[in-house]
Amino acid sequence: MKTVLITGCSSGYGLETARYFLAKGWNVVATMRRPDTALLPASERLRILALDVTEPQSIAAVLQASGPIDVLVNNAGIGLFGAFEATPMATARQIFETNTFGVMAMTQAVIPQMRARHSGVVVNVTSSATLASMPMVAVYTASKQAIEGFTGSLALELATFNVSAKLVEPGYAPTTRFSDNAGERMAGMIPEAYVDFAQRIFATLGAAQCTTELDVAETVWRAANDTTGQLHFPAGADAQALAAKSRL
Repeated sequence: MKTVLITGCSSGYGLETARYFLAKGWNVVATMRRPDTALLPASERLRILALDVTEPQSIAAVLQASGPIDVLVNNAGIGLFGAFEATPMATARQIFETNTFGVMAMTQAVIPQMRARHSGVVVNVTSSATLASMPMVAVYTASKQAIEGFTGSLALELATFNVSAKLVEPGYAPTTRFSDNAGERMAGMIPEAYVDFAQRIFATLGAAQCTTELDVAETVWRAANDTTGQLHFPAGADAQALAAKSRL
């Protein structure tokens, strides 16, 4: 029976992905900063562990407790919406610590066991913001674009050892906590000069096609089980439309 370790399972994509793999009969290690056993159905195949992807000691403790990992899903991330002009560099670094360096740290930690077994998959969840330029998310997009390039290069390195790296690119999902988890970081990041523009952007988001948590969970599942060498897996109708346009 295979084991998947998923980061960022307290809500949204991570939580739904944990449910999906559990329903498929896998062993699931669901990680989150503050574990909540009420979020997922009780199962002998489920472990819920505390994890902060920005802390090396936390990563080491989770991997020691998890045992062999067949699939790592790097889903943990934090959102940010606002004008780049008003974004403090400290906030930009905070976004990169989780969205970029946290993904790299988790990946680096699991590679040795996968390489030794000549088996394993790393699935990195990014965003459809990497498929087409979008305003007011410059720092967030940069943190995700970095993982796009990282994963493409990594996939070539790991293929030598029969280990895969994949990208799942979700579209806009209004039912997730993208804005909620941005919290205080977004305070003051839409100055008066940008208010009208930001309101127009928000209006277009509300009218756009949307992605659901289940769309992402199903796509992560496909990526984790893919044997064709495919790298990019857009998730949701809007992401798939953007991906199709980018190929033109």
